[in-house]
Amino acid sequence: MNQSTSNKLALWALASIFFVVGVAEFISVGVLPSIADYFQESTSSAGRIVSFYALGAALGSPFIMAFTSTIKRRTVLLGSLILFILGNLITAMAPNFSILLTGRITTALSHGVMFAIATLVATMLVAPNKQAAAIAFLFSGLTIATALGAPFGTFISDHLGWRLPFFGIAALGLITLLANTKLLPTVITTTTKPATLKEQISLLGNPRLLLVMLTTLIGYGGTFATYTYLSPILQSISHISAESISPILILYGIALAIGNTIGGKVGNENPLQTLLVIFILQALASGSLWFTAPYPLWAILSVLAFGLFAFMNVASLQAYLLILARREVPHAVDTASSLNISAFNGGIVVGASIGGFITDTIGLIHTPWVAAAMVGIAAVLTVALLRQEKRYFISTDNPAHSCQDSMAYEN
Repeated sequence: MNQSTSNKLALWALASIFFVVGVAEFISVGVLPSIADYFQESTSSAGRIVSFYALGAALGSPFIMAFTSTIKRRTVLLGSLILFILGNLITAMAPNFSILLTGRITTALSHGVMFAIATLVATMLVAPNKQAAAIAFLFSGLTIATALGAPFGTFISDHLGWRLPFFGIAALGLITLLANTKLLPTVITTTTKPATLKEQISLLGNPRLLLVMLTTLIGYGGTFATYTYLSPILQSISHISAESISPILILYGIALAIGNTIGGKVGNENPLQTLLVIFILQALASGSLWFTAPYPLWAILSVLAFGLFAFMNVASLQAYLLILARREVPHAVDTASSLNISAFNGGIVVGASIGGFITDTIGLIHTPWVAAAMVGIAAVLTVALLRQEKRYFISTDNPAHSCQDSMAYEN
C-alpha cells in the first residue's frame, strides 16, 4: 500500500471517530424522554445527560491533554477510544440515574481529547494547502451524526428501549478502535518535545489564542442558540406537524454536511478571510428565521440556509488555531487544539443556555435574531484577528505572507 492510500485510509479512520462520538453526543436528545420515564426524573432533570456531557467535554479534555503530554499521541488517542467505549457501557448498564450520569461524563472526557488529537494528526497526513479540507472531512462524520443521532435514538428507544442505543454505540466504538489501531501511523510526531506544565498553563495567558477561542465559543454558540430549539420553533410557530420534524432535521443535517465540505475547500487559502464571510452569511441566515418562522415553507427554507452555514466555519476556526499555535506555542500545539475543541463544546452550552433564557423571558421566536447577534459578534472578533495577523507579518518583515504561507512554513 502506497503512502497516499495509507494516509487516505487513516483519514477515514479518524473521521469514524467524529461520527461515533457525534452519535454518542446527539443521541441523548432522542432517548431523553425514555430515560426520564424509566428513572422517574423530570424532563429538566433528565436533561442533565445533555448538559453534563457538554460540560465534561469542554472542561475535561485540556486537563487530560496536559497530563498526558509525555505519552505518545497515538497511545492517548487509542486510550481515549477505550475510555469512550467504557463510558457507553456504564451508561447502557446503569442501575440508577447517578450511574448513568457517571457514564455520560466518562464518555465526555474522551470527546475533546480525541477531536483535538485527530484534527492535529489529520493536518499531518495531507499537504499544507489541504489542511482545512482534511479537518472538514473529519467533521463530516460529526455532521452526519448530528442529522442521524436524535432520530435514530428516538426510533430505537421507542421500540427497543433506551439501553440498546448505548450498547450499539459501544460496539461502534470498538470497531472504530480496531480501525484506528490498524490504520493510524505507528509514529505520530506532534511537537518537537513535550510541553512543560508551565508552557501549557501559559496558553491561558496568550491573548491571541484566547481571542481565537472566544471567537470559536461565540460563533459556534450562535448556531446552538437556535439549533437547540428548532423543533419547538417549527412546531409551535411554523405549525408544522411533529411527524414532519424528523425529515426536516435530516434535510438540515444534509445541509450541514454540504456546508462543512464547502467550508473545508474554501478555507484552505486564507482561513480568516473565509471565516469573516461565512460568519456574515450565517448571521443573515440565522436572522432570516425570525421573519420566516410563521410561514411553513419559508421557515423550512430558512432552516436549510441556516444549516448550510452552521458548520461551515468549523474547519477555518480549527485550521487557524493550529496555525497560530504552531507559531506561538510550538511545544503545546496539541493542548491548544484541545482548548479550542473545548471552546466548541463550551459554545454548545453557552448557546443552548442563552437560547433557553431568551425562550423563557421574551419568547421562542426571538432565538433566531439572538443567534444572529452572537454570530455577528464573532464576525467582529474575526476582524480583530485579521488585524492582529496583519500586525504580526508587518512586525516580522513578511507582509506578503498569508495564513496559508504560515501553515506551509511552520508545519
